[in-house]
Amino acid sequence: MCVNEPDVIQLDVDPVRFGQSFVGSDAFKALFQEGMELVEETAAYLDGAGREESRHLSRQASLVYASESMRLTTRLMQIASWLLLQRAVAEGEISADQAQTEKSRVRLNASDSATTIAEYEALPERLRELMGLATRLHARILHLERLIAEAGAEGRPSAQNPVAAQLGLLQRAFGPAE
Repeated sequence: MCVNEPDVIQLDVDPVRFGQSFVGSDAFKALFQEGMELVEETAAYLDGAGREESRHLSRQASLVYASESMRLTTRLMQIASWLLLQRAVAEGEISADQAQTEKSRVRLNASDSATTIAEYEALPERLRELMGLATRLHARILHLERLIAEAGAEGRPSAQNPVAAQLGLLQRAFGPAE
């Protein structure tokens, strides 16, 4: 059986948006699980062992601990908000367009730390581990957010498919393929 180009190429079909396909994938479910587990682990640490460890720090290290734990908590809440918003899209609770509107409330900004290397090294090891895990997860989510935003911009009806435009010009110039 021979397949003709017109049977394969459909010019009037909207492209699949990355965000829509990603939030319904197993990869997103794994990312969601990882993010929520990190939130739980961090909360348990800060309320338990972390609180005890912070009592044994010097005054300066204790201030750095308080600052970094607040920064960590804020970052994790941003991550959790983003993940929950994406899950709502995946489960059909809200549309991708509604999620785009809601994203203005979820700030996934990168926050720089004024903590020096010496101050960082004085922090408890577990806090440093959690900070590293959160930073890496945050970077992955920022990357995904950029991909979703770019795919969304390309998939908007105002953006013309350049291949379809060229095929249309060829068809008008030479007639339909037979």
